[in-house]
Amino acid sequence: MTQSPSRRKHIVVVGAGFGGVAFCQSFPEGLADITLVDRNNYHLFQPLLYQVATADLSPADIAEPIRTIFDRRRDITVLMDEVTGIDLQSRTITMRRRTLQYDYLVLAIGARTGYFGNNDWARHAGGLKGIEDALNIRNRVLSAFEEAENCPDPSQVKYLTTFVVVGGGPTGVELAGALGELTRRVLRRDFKNIDTSQARVFLIQGAPRLLPPYHPALSEYARQKLVRVGVDVRVSSRVTRVGPHQIELDNGKIIEAANIIWCAGVEGHPLARKLGLPTDRGGRLQVEPDLRVPGHPEIFAIGDIAALTDAKGVAVPGVAPAALQMGRYAARVLAAELRGRPKPPPFVYFDKGSMATIGRAAAVLEVGKLRMTGFFAWIGWLIVHLAMLVGFNNKVSVLTEWIFRYITYRQGARIITTPRTDELLRETP
Repeated sequence: MTQSPSRRKHIVVVGAGFGGVAFCQSFPEGLADITLVDRNNYHLFQPLLYQVATADLSPADIAEPIRTIFDRRRDITVLMDEVTGIDLQSRTITMRRRTLQYDYLVLAIGARTGYFGNNDWARHAGGLKGIEDALNIRNRVLSAFEEAENCPDPSQVKYLTTFVVVGGGPTGVELAGALGELTRRVLRRDFKNIDTSQARVFLIQGAPRLLPPYHPALSEYARQKLVRVGVDVRVSSRVTRVGPHQIELDNGKIIEAANIIWCAGVEGHPLARKLGLPTDRGGRLQVEPDLRVPGHPEIFAIGDIAALTDAKGVAVPGVAPAALQMGRYAARVLAAELRGRPKPPPFVYFDKGSMATIGRAAAVLEVGKLRMTGFFAWIGWLIVHLAMLVGFNNKVSVLTEWIFRYITYRQGARIITTPRTDELLRETP
């Protein structure tokens, strides 16, 4: 069993997402010993995963090594490991390689793709939560076109070049728009035997409109822009079944597709349910106004794993800005406690607005009563996302890629790394 070698309090932070990194960056240096644990060795900028999935960006553009972020913090130890269990009584966490004791525990373990109780659907409709997911989608999408180029059967070609995105939130809208542009504008010069502009991209949304939290006018703008890039938008359509290479809707419609991508729901990390602590229906840990877990003042939960209605009655959403704010706030609370100072007032979420892109140089942006669409909204989206990227090299690389694509309509990451075309094929009737 490994313990902190000094007499200072030992804080274990599980998860190097936005919340975990923000906590470590904000916590005063030298006040405690911090161990940051993550199963990956990088911090991932999840909002741009869809651009990796559609060959816009490379994985290195949206990820930064955790050790690089904290290479100047002598009080922070980084461990690449996976937490398998937590003993709340002995304050011990068990990992695959070792165990750790903690004085304080910060859970920033995030969320995973949720299938509303139909977990078997995951075999046929993967989500988009990590780099592995994005690369799998990219490989399958590009492989489908390569297979279609070699296929003499028109019905098989139609099936191979059909893509279904389930979920009309920001991720689904952005992914569907990127796929529409990829098929109609980027790939059209790459293939000679097939017309990639005839590819079909479906966006399935159970609610009556896309982007439900946004103003209806922005939802309608997003729908119209998606239609213009060739996306077949189906609202008020619930998925009732997902099988091998096909989905069935509540109206009986069956859509066959080589690629089905699920962006319709999220749920808390499975580790949260193992703790025996209060959770909401989505498996997120319920927390106090200071982000502590009820009955365990030594444990904080931040980011997507935390279920909280703040001091102003606002349900804190599972978005990157909220995780950043929660991480910084938890650092303030714990630093004040260790210094014997008064606790900060309860957490209040500051909503910096919502935004989503819909293809080339088009976006929707909503900040309070300000609503914007089109090119200037896209510029706002670009600035915000560049500002949130961790590393300077990331910012330069991503900006360069965006400028290159804007001028040339070409993507620079159209590489298939693990071709598995056999998984795309179906038996011809």
